[in-house]
Parts: sequence; C-alpha cells; structure tokens
Amino acid sequence: MAKSKVAILRTSPATVLRDYHSLLNLAGYQNVVAKDADTALKVNISWHFFFPASSTTPWQLEGVIRAMTEDGYDRNLIHACHNRTVVIDAHLGERENKQVNVVGAHGLRNIHIYETEEWINIRDAVGDLTKKFTCLNDVYPNGFMIPKRFIGENIIHLPTMKTHVFTTTTGAMKNAFGGLLNEHRHWTHPVIHETLVDLLMIQKKIHRGVFAVMDGTFAGDGPGPRCMMPHVKNVILASDDQVAIDAVAARLMGFEPMTIKFIRMAHDLGLGCGDPRDIEMVGDMSAAEENWHFVGPFKKMTFASRMQHKIYWGPMKKPIEWSLKTVLAPWAYIASVIYHDSFWYPVNAKRMMQQVLDSPWGRLFRNWEHLTPDANGFPDVGSGAAELKLTGSKALIRSLGILGTCIAQAPEFVARRRRREATEPR
Repeated sequence: MAKSKVAILRTSPATVLRDYHSLLNLAGYQNVVAKDADTALKVNISWHFFFPASSTTPWQLEGVIRAMTEDGYDRNLIHACHNRTVVIDAHLGERENKQVNVVGAHGLRNIHIYETEEWINIRDAVGDLTKKFTCLNDVYPNGFMIPKRFIGENIIHLPTMKTHVFTTTTGAMKNAFGGLLNEHRHWTHPVIHETLVDLLMIQKKIHRGVFAVMDGTFAGDGPGPRCMMPHVKNVILASDDQVAIDAVAARLMGFEPMTIKFIRMAHDLGLGCGDPRDIEMVGDMSAAEENWHFVGPFKKMTFASRMQHKIYWGPMKKPIEWSLKTVLAPWAYIASVIYHDSFWYPVNAKRMMQQVLDSPWGRLFRNWEHLTPDANGFPDVGSGAAELKLTGSKALIRSLGILGTCIAQAPEFVARRRRREATEPR
C-alpha cells in the first residue's frame, strides 16, 4: 500500500500561482483527478462576511483553476460548487470573499447545489455502505439526501487552515459537511466526529477522485470557524488523503493529530493516515516542521460557542437539544445570526483583522479586481490594507437582511409551506 503523501510549500503573493501549480503536481493530483470527468471545486464559505482564514481565498481558487487548465483539464468540465446553510448566505459570501470574481473570469459554471440540483437518498446512492456508518443511520433513520451530480464526479476541496469549536481543527474532511448533508445537518453536531468519518466513507464511494488543496496564507486560531484571531502563515498544502492533510494541518497549528477524534477514527478505520510519522511530506521540509503553537478553540470561547457546547454536550442537552429537531429549531438560527452577524462582526472584526489586513495578502485581497498577474503570481499587490465595506453599522444593517432570509428559508418553515401547498385545492 502506497504511503500517504502531503505536499507543502511556502508561498508569497509574487509566486502564489506558480506555487499552487507546483503544489498540485507534487501531491500527484493528476493521478487522482480524472480528466474525462466533471470536477467540482468545493468552495468553503464559513462566513458570508470576509474574515481572513475563514473561507476559500481568491488566490487559492485562481491557483487551482490555472493549474488545471495549464495541465490540460477541460474548463468545461470544471465548476465551482457551493452549499447553503441556514445561517450562511452563500451568494453574499462568494461576493464578499471575491470567489465569484475568479469563477466568472475563467468562465466556469457556478453551481449552488441547493438551488438547481437533484438530490437522491443516500441508500440509493451507496447501497450497503450505509451498514458501515458509525452514526448517520441513528441520526437519520429514514436516510438523508445527497446531490445526485456528485456521483461519478471528481471533487477538489478548498478549505483553509483554522480551528473549530466543535472539532478542534477543520479542513478537508469537514469541507464535505455542507455539500453532503441536507439542511438538518445540525442534527449531527452531538456526533460531529463520527459524522465526518461517515462522510469520508461516502466520498470514497461516490466520487471518481477526491483531492484537497488547503490555503494557509492566512490561518485562524481561537473559537473558529468565524470568531478567530487570524495570522499570516504563508503556507499551502495538498493531498489526495483527506485524513493526512488534516493531520498535517493540525500538527502545524500545534495540536497532536491522533488526539483529535475524527482524525483518529478515520485512521483506525483505514480511511487515511492520521499519524504524521507515517505521512510522506514533499516540498518544503522546513515549513513542514513548523509549530505555530495555536491556543486552540476552547481556551477563549465566545458566548455563542460556550452555549453550543452546553447544548450539544453539556447540562443544557436534555432540556434544549430536542427543540432543534422540531419546528422550534429556528430559534437557534436566529440566535446565531444575531450574535455573529449583528453583534460580533460589527463590533470586533475590524480590530481583530487589522494586522493581517496590512500584510501583502491583505493588500492583494483589497486590490484583487484591479491586479494583473504574471506567470508566477502578483509582483505588485498595490498599496493600502484590505478595505472592508461591510463593517460596523453597514455590517449590522446587512445582518438584518440575513436574519430575514434565515427565518424565511429555515427548513422547518419551508417543509411546512410545502405540506400546506400540497394539500391546498388547485
């Protein structure tokens, strides 16, 4: 059995496009991502507002698309892929994070899987594999739906390096969470580690090839994936082993990968390699040995993350968690939007981001639409730190619209409307 391989490179704005091309080939992506199949670039939007390290960067997306087209992949067989959650507006997110700029510039299809795609029951999609699930049969006794288009497609995950209040770190394995589960995915939070393992089993069954490209130009510490302290780290990772790339990222952030439950479970089940001692590193070996000594998501938790832990794993589990599986569930979505979008971001985001916004990556983000790269990257990133339009009172006002959409699109309310419409006389 071939040893799991993870590629790592240091990068800079001036070389980032060349570096991504080199990175993908160091990790052997052409052996995994078939050229005659559709390839979904699974964009990560952990917050619809721009926050460094929270979501796929435009240079990450640009670098992957350029590498693929230069290596002979048909752009007509490549598309961006977005999911939706009840608290994240993917359309706002792709604009604020400048992902849609990249997709449009390359003329790729931009697919929001909740809007146009057919979904099928997991039992029809993977058959007897469901018997091996560690938790999803208990969470969804009647099964759950996955996008039909995923069957036979390649998928390239585009996560960033950051911590997470549920899973310690989040990366390639967690990036499948939104795309493969329906809008009741919050039902899995009490068993989130087991869920990520089951989702990896599904991916290995349905996809032609599975690959991950992780951006660590910015990296986030603290109670992620939103309310973080961002840092400039200048590294990028790639691998066809979703467990291994998450393990390497965890080690770089300062955590022991095999103590993180989803990594350990996936390793023990033979779904990938979670032990860094058994992972072949290629690329920049000095970068691979770094330890950033992140404090992690649990030492300085926000009010919202503390409450989530009490509801899913603590003393509030019995009195409150049941409500999240009923028509009362929208209270949680509303609370999340009010805390994160109406309070935390308007009050804290600009201050938390300022240092990294003044970096070359921050200037690259600010001036993205006006820059012309050369074959290597962006030799001139312009002047001035990234300028955020949605901060303070503007972010607060925008959050009210998000709150309205959150309520209107809550799956519990949508399901009731559908049932009512089905019974009304025509």
